[in-house]
Amino acid sequence: MPRFTEFDFGVSWVMGFFHQDATHYGDTAAEIVGNHLAGGINEAALAVRRDAQMLGNLPSETLEVLWDAGAEYMPSFERIGGGAQWTRTVVDLCDARLSGEADVRPLTGADTEDGMACLDAVVAEIEGARFLAAEVRAALVDCARRCTPDLAFRVLLRVIRSAAPDVCLSPDQYARLEAIGSALQYGEFVVENVRYLVEAD
Repeated sequence: MPRFTEFDFGVSWVMGFFHQDATHYGDTAAEIVGNHLAGGINEAALAVRRDAQMLGNLPSETLEVLWDAGAEYMPSFERIGGGAQWTRTVVDLCDARLSGEADVRPLTGADTEDGMACLDAVVAEIEGARFLAAEVRAALVDCARRCTPDLAFRVLLRVIRSAAPDVCLSPDQYARLEAIGSALQYGEFVVENVRYLVEAD
């Protein structure tokens, strides 16, 4: 059974909300997320909630590193209460979105994949991404080990686009990313989002 979407999902999808035009979707970070969730399907909110709940395994400082690295224009954590508080806010927004639904079915099939079989491969790609700051790589490894490799890998893909827009990926690197994405049963456009960074032959 394929995933509910061919595109990015979960917390890595939410990180993508925070770009230079983000304020068109709301006046505050919480409004921006809430308005995106309101226009989506139940599975989207469930996937975000699942990721955000797992991120609760990480210290607030680590969460701030991940959110900052994955979002192009993340609001100041002084304004949104710190990494842990912001992540709990995202969970609460998902709960609010889902509370009005009469029949919310849990995620099933590929949407429950945690990627534990890919842990070593995901950690190797994170550690090999030397174009990322050391603290970002460390936070991603913590995410892979203390949350899930699936979540860490999607955030890595988001970070590659947000934190290192001038990087070039080798064809071999991209092939490895594709292989991990395939093992995690991602839709067509999840890993493909970084394909434009592959260096020309």
